Amino acid sequence: MDQSEHDPLHGKTLEHVVTKLVEHYGWDTLAEQVAIRCFTHDPSVKSSLVFLRKTPWARAKVELLYVRLIRGWGVGEG
Repeated sequence: MDQSEHDPLHGKTLEHVVTKLVEHYGWDTLAEQVAIRCFTHDPSVKSSLVFLRKTPWARAKVELLYVRLIRGWGVGEG
């Protein structure tokens, strides 16, 4: 079995991850979940992507939150 079949982030761009989190939580709640400035001060997907691509620890927290979210939805979220 291919490892990618078990990786919930496989095939998902960082933009997809951030967009889905914003759609589900909204910026305010997302900022409570992951306390980073790009979510608290004039947030946008674009500015968040710039920061997260340069900041591995923050990206890891965002990706973990996304994985927890989609596991709550069940397998197959698009």
